[in-house]
Amino acid sequence: MGTHPPSGARRPSSAHRQALQQYRARAEQYDSELAPFEPLRREAIRRLELRPGDTVIDVGCGTGLSFGPLLARLGPRGHIVGIEQCPEMMTRARHRFHDRRTHQLRLVQAPVEDARWPGQADAALFHFTHDILRSPAALDNVLAHLTPGARVVATGLQWAAPWVWPVNLFVLGAALYSVSSLDGLAQPWSELTPRLDGFEVQPTWMGSIFMASGVWRG
Repeated sequence: MGTHPPSGARRPSSAHRQALQQYRARAEQYDSELAPFEPLRREAIRRLELRPGDTVIDVGCGTGLSFGPLLARLGPRGHIVGIEQCPEMMTRARHRFHDRRTHQLRLVQAPVEDARWPGQADAALFHFTHDILRSPAALDNVLAHLTPGARVVATGLQWAAPWVWPVNLFVLGAALYSVSSLDGLAQPWSELTPRLDGFEVQPTWMGSIFMASGVWRG
């Protein structure tokens, strides 16, 4: 397993700096915070339709909570490219496995827009990565590393219907804690829509969370 810094990275934006501060503060308790959302993670991974031996990009991989379920589907010949800009999160991701499976992981510590890694992947997962989904440069960088026909699945917070105000109070509280801007919460997936074929969005959790999927046309 290797951790690869970017080369020629751009100057971090204020949004990147804010996101970095948020996740540095959350790193220690991050796993417990996301525990209630684990069924969503597993459903998102199922929708990737991975096959043994595939390579998947885990975009904004955090502490590596998706690594175990992904490797269970990829088998011993599959690989994960995990991208994460927060060093504290990446440290936890790096130490999540201490067995022979570590050779299946390539970890890239960088903002997604600036991340560089070799090879192509068969799928990409965006699990609760609102800021990344709102960045066309980040999406284009990930999609450029996918093979034609690759599956893309994204999950995250969204505004529910306006009249469901208790649900939106939950969304607001969670968003203020985890995103750098509330911009785009009405349709967090809108930058993905024109980039993928067969795009579908399914609301869940009373409309507070979306699960979107599509196919990269290449």
